[in-house]
Amino acid sequence: MVTPNAAVNNGGVRRRGCTFQRNDFFPEESFKNWKNYSRAFLETPFRLKDRVLTRSSDQTELVEVKSRSNHEMKKTLNWWDLMWFGIGAVIGSGIFVLTGLEAREEAGPAVVLSYVVSGISALLSVFCYTEFAVEIPVAGGSFAYLRVELGDFVAFIAAGNILLEYVIGGAAVARSWTSYFATLCNKNPDDFRIIVHKMSSDYNHLDPIAIGVLIAISILAMYSTKGSSIFNYIASVFHLIVIAFIIIAGLTQANTENYSPFAPFKVRGVFHASAVLFFAYVGFDAVSTMAEETKNPARDIPIGLVGSMVITTFAYCLMAVTLCLMQPYQNIDINAPFSVAFSAVGMDWAKYIVALGALKGMSTVLLVSVVGQARYLTHIARTHMMPPWFAHVDDRTGTPINATISMLAATAVIAFFTDLGILSNLLSISTLFIFMLVALALLVRRYYATGVTTKVNRIKLIVALVLILGSSAGISAYWATSDGWIGFAIAVPLWFIGTAFLCIAVPKAKEPKLWGVPLVPWLPSLSIAINIFLLGSIDKKSFIRFGVWTGFLLIYYIFLGLHASYDTAKEFDQRKNNTVEVDKVWNKVEEGFVEEEVSKVPVSN
Repeated sequence: MVTPNAAVNNGGVRRRGCTFQRNDFFPEESFKNWKNYSRAFLETPFRLKDRVLTRSSDQTELVEVKSRSNHEMKKTLNWWDLMWFGIGAVIGSGIFVLTGLEAREEAGPAVVLSYVVSGISALLSVFCYTEFAVEIPVAGGSFAYLRVELGDFVAFIAAGNILLEYVIGGAAVARSWTSYFATLCNKNPDDFRIIVHKMSSDYNHLDPIAIGVLIAISILAMYSTKGSSIFNYIASVFHLIVIAFIIIAGLTQANTENYSPFAPFKVRGVFHASAVLFFAYVGFDAVSTMAEETKNPARDIPIGLVGSMVITTFAYCLMAVTLCLMQPYQNIDINAPFSVAFSAVGMDWAKYIVALGALKGMSTVLLVSVVGQARYLTHIARTHMMPPWFAHVDDRTGTPINATISMLAATAVIAFFTDLGILSNLLSISTLFIFMLVALALLVRRYYATGVTTKVNRIKLIVALVLILGSSAGISAYWATSDGWIGFAIAVPLWFIGTAFLCIAVPKAKEPKLWGVPLVPWLPSLSIAINIFLLGSIDKKSFIRFGVWTGFLLIYYIFLGLHASYDTAKEFDQRKNNTVEVDKVWNKVEEGFVEEEVSKVPVSN
């Protein structure tokens, strides 16, 4: 007898719970033996074309793909939980560490404008994520959205960068946690790190405390999503109280002379800082991965996501203004700016409150990051682009334990070695790239539907998207390489023409059923333009690292991910066709054609 908790795989019964066998990682037909793999590898061009052109569907993601985890995630969250998860996910090391770094070296007091630019870009992305999360409430987040609209191949490249984003983001916050813990103990951060002088200065400050924090947070995340929510809520409330203290107490020590000069590094410095400070807004996308565990996605997700982003942006701007009024930008400390600023104005006791608040904030950021990254990996593994072992959901806790532990291990290794400056730049590239793709996917969702959009309108859509992407890339490239204005005079009108052409000449193929982004196509198009523009402000070395990682993803996909996902998709298509055929036959049986038709029912092995 098969118990409800047993998982059936390929006609057999797998042991209850999680196992660690070869078939848990590569159960597909292409990996049964070397002969099968050789045959599959020779078909790589055909399979690649199939995966590039094939799009998933809302129903497939919501039903078939979700069912591959064996157990359902528990629906325990509401809009209040999501809003606090959003606040907890975002307000962390970005504001407490990078504000000082960017104010001192890139923007000066104008760092507040950098936060405004990054906040606008993040809010536009929030709108796009919200529509998708309401329409496709699954744990896969942007990976699932891109699979539905842009196909498997684009979704996989994005998926790899999503995972990189979470690993780097978690590592950066964990290292920042050590810095503020050192402040709380009246020590220098390097007092808690192991310095290996023979290694590169970017990688030689080993951080064991960061690993300990990650392990503790991951245990909580594996235990219970609702329990994580309660911890996050309590910690975030305390965190906001500390932020209010920083703003009020800091403004009592304000000196307006510190605001002159306001923008010592000019406009270029503001945008350079904005690209890096986008790191401070990373995390809200993790909330979209909790849609599968949300009681009422149509109501809860818009309130939770948009509400948390508005509150966060307002808090960031006030804190940036406060910091630069307390100290001249040249004197701001780059490791613990707010704590040192209070010491500089004679409020040495306040630095302990600030440090404790920062630690609480970073703890909630890590918690939401751990929760989100595990759910991304779970959904990616459900498609078999990553081994399905990662998709296992524990039947007792209702959480993806395998994915959580695996992402913890990767994050801990990076956090142990890597400097925060490298992490923040690389993180911003991955994040901006993914947000751009999600905005692009939203335009495709609204203006293209198989069987609805005519060939002429499809060509118009492609022309419009090429104009939007090309002009946005042109603006970004010109900004990165020139101080003139002629390039902007050409590229900006082209962006406007492309968006207007899409709005006027291409009829919409689909409208959202529950909640939709306003002012389509203008807001998604503007999101694409801003994200690509900010990419042009990131340093060359970060792009090289990004290119190396993307190259690694392509190698993995060609040799493993492509064949696993192709086999899984074809197996699903065959089962679906068999089901349709069975339904047709049994409809005829019910009409009286019994003996002749029953013999036609396909027999599944």
